[in-house]
Amino acid sequence: MIESVLRGILGIVTLIAISYAFSSNRKAINWKLVGIGLALQLVFALGVLKVPFIARGFDVVSSFFVVVLSFTKAGSQFLLGDLVNPGGSAGFVFLFQILPTIIFFSALTSLLFYLGILQKIVFGFAWVMNKTMKLSGSESLAAAGNIFLGQTEAPLLIKPYIAKMTRSELLCLMVGGMATIAGGVLAAYVGFLGGDDPVMQLYYAKHLLAASVMSAPAAVVAAKILLPETEEFEKKLELSKEKIGKNSLEAIANGTVDGVKLAVNVGAMLLVFIAFIAMFNYLIKDLIAESLGLNEWVRNFSNNKFDGLTLQFMLGYACAPLSWLMGVCKEDMVLVGQLLGEKTILNEFVAYTTLGGMKTANIFHEQKSVVMATYILCGFANFASIGIQIGGIGALAPDRRTDLSELGIKALIGGTVASLFTAVIVGMLM
Repeated sequence: MIESVLRGILGIVTLIAISYAFSSNRKAINWKLVGIGLALQLVFALGVLKVPFIARGFDVVSSFFVVVLSFTKAGSQFLLGDLVNPGGSAGFVFLFQILPTIIFFSALTSLLFYLGILQKIVFGFAWVMNKTMKLSGSESLAAAGNIFLGQTEAPLLIKPYIAKMTRSELLCLMVGGMATIAGGVLAAYVGFLGGDDPVMQLYYAKHLLAASVMSAPAAVVAAKILLPETEEFEKKLELSKEKIGKNSLEAIANGTVDGVKLAVNVGAMLLVFIAFIAMFNYLIKDLIAESLGLNEWVRNFSNNKFDGLTLQFMLGYACAPLSWLMGVCKEDMVLVGQLLGEKTILNEFVAYTTLGGMKTANIFHEQKSVVMATYILCGFANFASIGIQIGGIGALAPDRRTDLSELGIKALIGGTVASLFTAVIVGMLM
Protein backbone atom coordinates (compact mmCIF):
# COMPACT_ATOMS: atom_id res chain seq x y z
CA MET A 1 0.00 0.00 0.00
CA ILE A 2 2.80 2.43 0.90
CA GLU A 3 4.57 1.66 -2.38
CA SER A 4 1.33 2.30 -4.32
CA VAL A 5 0.82 5.65 -2.58
CA LEU A 6 4.42 6.77 -3.14
CA ARG A 7 4.35 5.75 -6.78
CA GLY A 8 0.98 7.48 -7.14
CA ILE A 9 2.37 10.73 -5.71
CA LEU A 10 5.27 10.48 -8.15
CA GLY A 11 2.77 9.93 -10.97
CA ILE A 12 0.69 12.97 -9.99
CA VAL A 13 3.80 15.16 -9.78
CA THR A 14 4.89 13.91 -13.22
CA LEU A 15 1.49 14.69 -14.76
CA ILE A 16 1.47 18.17 -13.23
CA ALA A 17 5.00 18.71 -14.57
CA ILE A 18 3.92 17.64 -18.09
CA SER A 19 0.95 20.03 -17.97
CA TYR A 20 3.17 22.80 -16.57
CA ALA A 21 5.65 22.30 -19.41
CA PHE A 22 2.89 22.88 -22.00
CA SER A 23 1.24 25.74 -20.09
CA SER A 24 0.63 29.01 -21.96
CA ASN A 25 0.96 31.14 -18.82
CA ARG A 26 2.77 29.41 -15.97
CA LYS A 27 2.72 32.46 -13.68
CA ALA A 28 -1.09 32.66 -13.80
CA ILE A 29 -1.74 29.05 -12.72
CA ASN A 30 -4.20 28.89 -9.83
CA TRP A 31 -2.58 26.23 -7.67
CA LYS A 32 -5.42 26.38 -5.15
CA LEU A 33 -7.85 25.31 -7.90
CA VAL A 34 -5.45 22.50 -8.91
CA GLY A 35 -5.31 21.27 -5.31
CA ILE A 36 -9.09 21.40 -4.87
CA GLY A 37 -9.66 19.57 -8.16
CA LEU A 38 -7.29 16.74 -7.22
CA ALA A 39 -8.83 16.57 -3.74
CA LEU A 40 -12.30 16.30 -5.32
CA GLN A 41 -11.04 13.41 -7.44
CA LEU A 42 -9.64 11.71 -4.35
CA VAL A 43 -12.95 12.14 -2.51
CA PHE A 44 -14.83 10.60 -5.45
CA ALA A 45 -12.36 7.70 -5.60
CA LEU A 46 -12.52 7.04 -1.85
CA GLY A 47 -16.28 7.12 -1.99
CA VAL A 48 -16.58 4.66 -4.86
CA LEU A 49 -13.85 2.27 -3.70
CA LYS A 50 -13.91 2.54 0.09
CA VAL A 51 -17.24 3.94 1.39
CA PRO A 52 -19.93 1.21 1.38
CA PHE A 53 -23.09 3.34 0.95
CA ILE A 54 -21.56 5.41 -1.88
CA ALA A 55 -20.28 2.23 -3.54
CA ARG A 56 -23.81 0.80 -3.32
CA GLY A 57 -25.13 3.96 -4.98
CA PHE A 58 -22.71 3.48 -7.87
CA ASP A 59 -23.77 -0.17 -8.03
CA VAL A 60 -27.39 0.94 -8.45
CA VAL A 61 -26.51 3.36 -11.26
CA SER A 62 -24.19 0.78 -12.84
CA SER A 63 -26.98 -1.81 -12.77
CA PHE A 64 -28.97 0.62 -14.94
CA PHE A 65 -26.39 0.18 -17.71
CA VAL A 66 -26.54 -3.59 -17.31
CA VAL A 67 -30.35 -3.50 -17.59
CA VAL A 68 -30.03 -1.29 -20.69
CA LEU A 69 -27.89 -3.98 -22.27
CA SER A 70 -30.71 -6.50 -21.75
CA PHE A 71 -33.20 -4.09 -23.38
CA THR A 72 -30.86 -3.66 -26.32
CA LYS A 73 -30.51 -7.42 -26.65
CA ALA A 74 -34.29 -7.80 -26.84
CA GLY A 75 -34.46 -5.39 -29.78
CA SER A 76 -31.40 -6.86 -31.45
CA GLN A 77 -32.71 -10.44 -31.23
CA PHE A 78 -35.80 -9.43 -33.19
CA LEU A 79 -33.57 -8.26 -36.05
CA LEU A 80 -30.61 -10.61 -35.80
CA GLY A 81 -31.80 -13.68 -33.91
CA ASP A 82 -29.07 -15.92 -32.51
CA LEU A 83 -26.35 -13.66 -33.94
CA VAL A 84 -26.60 -11.37 -30.87
CA ASN A 85 -25.79 -14.25 -28.51
CA PRO A 86 -22.01 -14.50 -27.85
CA GLY A 87 -22.51 -18.17 -27.03
CA GLY A 88 -24.43 -18.83 -30.25
CA SER A 89 -23.25 -20.41 -33.46
CA ALA A 90 -21.57 -17.21 -34.69
CA GLY A 91 -19.70 -16.60 -31.41
CA PHE A 92 -18.79 -13.04 -30.44
CA VAL A 93 -19.34 -10.61 -33.32
CA PHE A 94 -18.59 -6.97 -32.47
CA LEU A 95 -21.02 -5.65 -35.09
CA PHE A 96 -24.00 -7.57 -33.66
CA GLN A 97 -23.27 -7.55 -29.92
CA ILE A 98 -21.80 -4.07 -29.29
CA LEU A 99 -22.92 -1.54 -31.91
CA PRO A 100 -26.70 -1.96 -31.26
CA THR A 101 -26.07 -0.81 -27.68
CA ILE A 102 -24.81 2.55 -28.94
CA ILE A 103 -27.97 3.07 -31.02
CA PHE A 104 -30.41 2.27 -28.21
CA PHE A 105 -28.58 4.24 -25.56
CA SER A 106 -28.31 7.26 -27.85
CA ALA A 107 -32.11 7.21 -28.25
CA LEU A 108 -32.61 6.79 -24.50
CA THR A 109 -30.23 9.65 -23.70
CA SER A 110 -32.04 11.88 -26.18
CA LEU A 111 -35.36 11.11 -24.47
CA LEU A 112 -33.94 11.82 -21.00
CA PHE A 113 -32.51 15.08 -22.34
CA TYR A 114 -35.89 16.09 -23.81
CA LEU A 115 -37.68 15.30 -20.52
CA GLY A 116 -35.17 17.42 -18.60
CA ILE A 117 -34.11 14.52 -16.34
CA LEU A 118 -30.53 14.49 -17.56
CA GLN A 119 -30.19 18.25 -17.10
CA LYS A 120 -31.17 17.99 -13.41
CA ILE A 121 -28.49 15.36 -12.78
CA VAL A 122 -25.92 17.43 -14.66
CA PHE A 123 -26.89 20.55 -12.71
CA GLY A 124 -26.18 18.73 -9.43
CA PHE A 125 -22.64 17.78 -10.47
CA ALA A 126 -22.07 21.24 -11.93
CA TRP A 127 -23.19 22.93 -8.70
CA VAL A 128 -20.59 20.94 -6.71
CA MET A 129 -17.75 21.89 -9.08
CA ASN A 130 -18.95 25.49 -9.35
CA LYS A 131 -18.91 25.96 -5.59
CA THR A 132 -15.76 24.02 -4.77
CA MET A 133 -13.53 25.02 -7.69
CA LYS A 134 -14.98 28.51 -8.32
CA LEU A 135 -15.50 27.86 -12.02
CA SER A 136 -17.68 29.82 -14.39
CA GLY A 137 -21.25 28.62 -14.78
CA SER A 138 -20.81 27.49 -18.38
CA GLU A 139 -17.64 25.45 -17.85
CA SER A 140 -19.11 23.83 -14.71
CA LEU A 141 -22.15 22.69 -16.70
CA ALA A 142 -20.03 21.55 -19.64
CA ALA A 143 -17.67 19.56 -17.37
CA ALA A 144 -20.62 17.88 -15.64
CA GLY A 145 -22.46 17.30 -18.93
CA ASN A 146 -19.50 15.47 -20.40
CA ILE A 147 -19.93 12.76 -17.74
CA PHE A 148 -23.12 11.62 -19.46
CA LEU A 149 -23.04 13.13 -22.96
CA GLY A 150 -20.58 13.02 -25.83
CA GLN A 151 -18.07 15.73 -26.70
CA THR A 152 -20.40 17.26 -29.28
CA GLU A 153 -23.68 16.76 -27.32
CA ALA A 154 -22.57 18.24 -23.95
CA PRO A 155 -21.98 21.72 -25.46
CA LEU A 156 -25.73 21.86 -26.20
CA LEU A 157 -26.19 22.48 -22.46
CA ILE A 158 -24.38 25.81 -22.82
CA LYS A 159 -25.01 26.58 -26.50
CA PRO A 160 -25.97 30.28 -25.99
CA TYR A 161 -22.76 30.98 -24.04
CA ILE A 162 -20.10 29.31 -26.24
CA ALA A 163 -19.63 32.37 -28.48
CA LYS A 164 -18.73 34.54 -25.46
CA MET A 165 -16.61 32.03 -23.53
CA THR A 166 -13.00 32.96 -22.74
CA ARG A 167 -10.27 30.86 -24.36
CA SER A 168 -9.60 29.23 -20.99
CA GLU A 169 -13.31 28.29 -20.67
CA LEU A 170 -13.31 26.99 -24.24
CA LEU A 171 -10.28 24.79 -23.57
CA CYS A 172 -11.97 23.51 -20.41
CA LEU A 173 -14.98 22.53 -22.53
CA MET A 174 -12.74 20.73 -25.05
CA VAL A 175 -10.62 18.92 -22.45
CA GLY A 176 -13.77 17.78 -20.63
CA GLY A 177 -15.03 16.28 -23.88
CA MET A 178 -11.79 14.37 -24.42
CA ALA A 179 -11.39 13.21 -20.80
CA THR A 180 -14.79 11.49 -20.48
CA ILE A 181 -16.99 9.20 -22.60
CA ALA A 182 -20.60 9.36 -23.72
CA GLY A 183 -23.22 7.19 -22.03
CA GLY A 184 -23.91 5.14 -25.14
CA VAL A 185 -20.25 4.33 -25.62
CA LEU A 186 -19.94 3.51 -21.90
CA ALA A 187 -22.78 1.01 -22.20
CA ALA A 188 -21.06 -0.54 -25.22
CA TYR A 189 -17.81 -0.90 -23.24
CA VAL A 190 -19.74 -2.57 -20.41
CA GLY A 191 -21.05 -5.17 -22.84
CA PHE A 192 -17.67 -5.59 -24.47
CA LEU A 193 -15.57 -6.01 -21.30
CA GLY A 194 -18.24 -7.77 -19.23
CA GLY A 195 -19.28 -10.19 -21.97
CA ASP A 196 -22.55 -12.04 -21.30
CA ASP A 197 -21.96 -12.26 -17.53
CA PRO A 198 -24.19 -9.79 -15.57
CA VAL A 199 -21.78 -9.85 -12.60
CA MET A 200 -18.80 -8.84 -14.74
CA GLN A 201 -20.95 -6.30 -16.59
CA LEU A 202 -21.81 -4.67 -13.26
CA TYR A 203 -18.14 -4.77 -12.22
CA TYR A 204 -16.91 -2.94 -15.30
CA ALA A 205 -19.92 -0.60 -15.40
CA LYS A 206 -19.02 0.62 -11.91
CA HIS A 207 -15.40 1.31 -12.85
CA LEU A 208 -16.27 2.96 -16.16
CA LEU A 209 -18.86 5.19 -14.51
CA ALA A 210 -16.41 6.09 -11.73
CA ALA A 211 -13.76 6.91 -14.33
CA SER A 212 -16.10 9.28 -16.19
CA VAL A 213 -17.22 11.04 -12.97
CA MET A 214 -13.68 11.39 -11.60
CA SER A 215 -12.31 12.67 -14.90
CA ALA A 216 -14.64 15.70 -14.85
CA PRO A 217 -12.68 17.61 -12.15
CA ALA A 218 -9.43 16.16 -13.55
CA ALA A 219 -10.23 17.76 -16.91
CA VAL A 220 -10.66 21.14 -15.20
CA VAL A 221 -7.32 20.74 -13.42
CA ALA A 222 -5.48 19.88 -16.64
CA ALA A 223 -7.17 22.68 -18.61
CA LYS A 224 -6.47 25.34 -15.99
CA ILE A 225 -2.78 24.43 -15.86
CA LEU A 226 -2.47 24.40 -19.65
CA LEU A 227 -4.35 27.68 -20.09
CA PRO A 228 -5.05 29.54 -16.82
CA GLU A 229 -7.98 31.95 -16.64
CA THR A 230 -6.93 35.60 -16.80
CA GLU A 231 -10.19 37.20 -18.00
CA GLU A 232 -13.52 38.06 -16.41
CA PHE A 233 -16.13 35.30 -16.72
CA GLU A 234 -19.80 34.73 -16.03
CA LYS A 235 -20.31 32.88 -12.73
CA LYS A 236 -24.07 32.40 -13.11
CA LEU A 237 -25.06 28.72 -13.27
CA GLU A 238 -27.89 28.45 -15.80
CA LEU A 239 -28.82 25.62 -18.16
CA SER A 240 -29.64 26.26 -21.79
CA LYS A 241 -33.25 25.53 -22.78
CA GLU A 242 -32.02 23.72 -25.90
CA LYS A 243 -34.18 20.68 -26.72
CA ILE A 244 -33.52 17.60 -28.86
CA GLY A 245 -36.83 17.48 -30.69
CA LYS A 246 -40.29 19.03 -30.20
CA ASN A 247 -41.80 16.01 -28.45
CA SER A 248 -40.79 12.66 -26.96
CA LEU A 249 -41.18 10.69 -30.18
CA GLU A 250 -39.10 13.16 -32.16
CA ALA A 251 -36.43 13.11 -29.43
CA ILE A 252 -36.27 9.30 -29.63
CA ALA A 253 -36.14 9.44 -33.43
CA ASN A 254 -33.37 12.05 -33.41
CA GLY A 255 -31.43 10.05 -30.85
CA THR A 256 -31.82 6.89 -32.91
CA VAL A 257 -30.52 8.60 -36.06
CA ASP A 258 -27.56 10.04 -34.12
CA GLY A 259 -26.91 6.61 -32.61
CA VAL A 260 -26.89 4.96 -36.04
CA LYS A 261 -24.43 7.59 -37.29
CA LEU A 262 -22.19 7.01 -34.25
CA ALA A 263 -22.39 3.22 -34.53
CA VAL A 264 -21.56 3.30 -38.25
CA ASN A 265 -18.72 5.74 -37.52
CA VAL A 266 -17.33 3.50 -34.77
CA GLY A 267 -17.57 0.40 -36.95
CA ALA A 268 -15.96 2.12 -39.93
CA MET A 269 -13.12 3.55 -37.82
CA LEU A 270 -12.41 0.16 -36.27
CA LEU A 271 -12.34 -1.50 -39.67
CA VAL A 272 -10.02 1.13 -41.17
CA PHE A 273 -7.68 1.62 -38.19
CA ILE A 274 -7.22 -2.10 -37.52
CA ALA A 275 -6.56 -2.62 -41.24
CA PHE A 276 -3.98 0.20 -41.17
CA ILE A 277 -2.29 -1.41 -38.15
CA ALA A 278 -2.08 -4.67 -40.09
CA MET A 279 -0.64 -2.84 -43.11
CA PHE A 280 1.90 -0.94 -40.99
CA ASN A 281 2.99 -4.15 -39.23
CA TYR A 282 3.36 -5.92 -42.59
CA LEU A 283 5.61 -3.15 -43.95
CA ILE A 284 7.76 -2.80 -40.82
CA LYS A 285 7.81 -6.33 -39.44
CA ASP A 286 7.48 -8.60 -42.46
CA LEU A 287 9.30 -6.58 -45.13
CA ILE A 288 11.95 -4.60 -43.22
CA ALA A 289 12.59 -6.10 -39.78
CA GLU A 290 12.53 -9.70 -40.98
CA SER A 291 15.25 -9.06 -43.57
CA LEU A 292 17.39 -7.28 -40.95
CA GLY A 293 16.91 -9.95 -38.30
CA LEU A 294 15.22 -7.50 -35.91
CA ASN A 295 12.16 -9.65 -35.24
CA GLU A 296 14.23 -12.29 -33.45
CA TRP A 297 15.78 -9.56 -31.30
CA VAL A 298 12.30 -8.20 -30.43
CA ARG A 299 11.09 -11.67 -29.44
CA ASN A 300 14.09 -12.19 -27.15
CA PHE A 301 13.93 -8.64 -25.76
CA SER A 302 10.22 -8.90 -24.92
CA ASN A 303 10.34 -12.50 -23.67
CA ASN A 304 8.06 -13.49 -26.57
CA LYS A 305 5.31 -11.01 -25.61
CA PHE A 306 5.66 -9.58 -29.13
CA ASP A 307 6.34 -11.59 -32.26
CA GLY A 308 8.34 -8.88 -34.02
CA LEU A 309 8.87 -5.17 -34.65
CA THR A 310 5.21 -4.15 -34.66
CA LEU A 311 3.34 -0.94 -33.85
CA GLN A 312 2.17 -2.62 -30.64
CA PHE A 313 5.77 -3.29 -29.59
CA MET A 314 6.85 0.32 -30.25
CA LEU A 315 3.86 1.87 -28.48
CA GLY A 316 4.13 -0.55 -25.58
CA TYR A 317 7.73 0.24 -24.70
CA ALA A 318 7.38 3.98 -25.49
CA CYS A 319 4.48 4.37 -23.04
CA ALA A 320 5.58 1.74 -20.49
CA PRO A 321 7.28 4.23 -18.09
CA LEU A 322 4.11 6.31 -17.95
CA SER A 323 1.92 3.28 -17.27
CA TRP A 324 4.31 2.22 -14.47
CA LEU A 325 3.96 5.68 -12.91
CA MET A 326 0.19 5.21 -12.97
CA GLY A 327 0.56 2.19 -10.68
CA VAL A 328 0.70 -0.71 -13.15
CA CYS A 329 3.02 -3.56 -12.13
CA LYS A 330 6.27 -3.97 -14.08
CA GLU A 331 5.08 -7.26 -15.60
CA ASP A 332 2.11 -5.52 -17.28
CA MET A 333 3.42 -2.00 -17.89
CA VAL A 334 4.33 -2.68 -21.53
CA LEU A 335 0.87 -4.13 -22.27
CA VAL A 336 -0.89 -1.15 -20.69
CA GLY A 337 1.58 1.19 -22.41
CA GLN A 338 0.56 -0.36 -25.74
CA LEU A 339 -3.11 0.31 -24.93
CA LEU A 340 -2.40 3.94 -24.01
CA GLY A 341 -0.52 4.42 -27.27
CA GLU A 342 -3.29 2.84 -29.35
CA LYS A 343 -5.90 5.04 -27.69
CA THR A 344 -3.96 8.26 -28.34
CA ILE A 345 -2.80 7.61 -31.89
CA LEU A 346 -5.86 5.64 -33.09
CA ASN A 347 -8.88 5.77 -30.76
CA GLU A 348 -10.25 4.33 -27.52
CA PHE A 349 -12.44 1.74 -29.27
CA VAL A 350 -9.39 0.16 -30.92
CA ALA A 351 -7.63 0.15 -27.54
CA TYR A 352 -10.63 -1.36 -25.72
CA THR A 353 -10.87 -4.00 -28.45
CA THR A 354 -7.23 -4.90 -27.79
CA LEU A 355 -7.86 -4.87 -24.02
CA GLY A 356 -10.79 -7.23 -24.45
CA GLY A 357 -8.58 -9.62 -26.45
CA MET A 358 -5.82 -9.45 -23.84
CA LYS A 359 -8.31 -10.07 -21.03
CA THR A 360 -9.81 -13.08 -22.84
CA ALA A 361 -6.30 -14.46 -23.47
CA ASN A 362 -5.55 -14.01 -19.74
CA ILE A 363 -2.10 -12.51 -20.35
CA PHE A 364 -2.15 -9.90 -17.58
CA HIS A 365 -0.10 -10.63 -14.48
CA GLU A 366 -2.54 -8.78 -12.19
CA GLN A 367 -6.28 -8.09 -12.37
CA LYS A 368 -5.43 -4.58 -11.14
CA SER A 369 -3.74 -3.92 -14.50
CA VAL A 370 -7.03 -4.64 -16.33
CA VAL A 371 -8.88 -2.20 -14.07
CA MET A 372 -6.14 0.43 -14.44
CA ALA A 373 -6.30 0.08 -18.22
CA THR A 374 -10.07 0.53 -18.04
CA TYR A 375 -9.54 3.92 -16.34
CA ILE A 376 -6.65 4.99 -18.59
CA LEU A 377 -8.63 4.33 -21.78
CA CYS A 378 -11.86 5.93 -20.53
CA GLY A 379 -11.89 9.09 -22.65
CA PHE A 380 -12.00 10.44 -26.21
CA ALA A 381 -8.46 11.87 -26.15
CA ASN A 382 -7.11 11.04 -29.61
CA PHE A 383 -6.13 13.00 -32.71
CA ALA A 384 -9.43 12.32 -34.51
CA SER A 385 -11.33 14.00 -31.68
CA ILE A 386 -9.67 17.33 -32.49
CA GLY A 387 -11.46 17.34 -35.84
CA ILE A 388 -14.70 16.10 -34.26
CA GLN A 389 -14.69 18.98 -31.76
CA ILE A 390 -13.82 21.62 -34.35
CA GLY A 391 -16.74 20.40 -36.45
CA GLY A 392 -19.24 19.73 -33.64
CA ILE A 393 -18.63 22.69 -31.32
CA GLY A 394 -17.82 24.91 -34.30
CA ALA A 395 -21.31 24.25 -35.69
CA LEU A 396 -22.81 25.68 -32.49
CA ALA A 397 -20.52 28.75 -32.50
CA PRO A 398 -19.00 29.29 -35.99
CA ASP A 399 -17.03 32.34 -34.85
CA ARG A 400 -14.97 30.17 -32.46
CA ARG A 401 -13.66 27.69 -35.08
CA THR A 402 -10.25 29.42 -35.18
CA ASP A 403 -9.91 29.22 -31.39
CA LEU A 404 -11.02 25.58 -31.44
CA SER A 405 -8.39 24.66 -34.03
CA GLU A 406 -5.64 26.56 -32.16
CA LEU A 407 -6.51 24.81 -28.88
CA GLY A 408 -6.86 21.31 -30.38
CA ILE A 409 -3.44 19.91 -29.40
CA LYS A 410 -3.70 21.37 -25.89
CA ALA A 411 -7.11 19.72 -25.54
CA LEU A 412 -5.61 16.37 -26.57
CA ILE A 413 -2.81 16.75 -24.00
CA GLY A 414 -5.28 17.85 -21.33
CA GLY A 415 -7.71 15.00 -22.02
CA THR A 416 -4.92 12.42 -21.83
CA VAL A 417 -3.50 13.91 -18.62
CA ALA A 418 -6.98 14.02 -17.04
CA SER A 419 -7.59 10.30 -17.69
CA LEU A 420 -4.15 9.52 -16.26
CA PHE A 421 -4.89 11.64 -13.16
CA THR A 422 -7.96 9.47 -12.58
CA ALA A 423 -6.03 6.25 -13.15
CA VAL A 424 -3.16 7.17 -10.84
CA ILE A 425 -5.50 8.09 -7.97
CA VAL A 426 -7.39 4.82 -8.34
CA GLY A 427 -4.04 2.98 -8.51
CA MET A 428 -3.04 4.50 -5.17
CA LEU A 429 -6.16 3.16 -3.49
CA MET A 430 -6.41 -0.33 -5.03
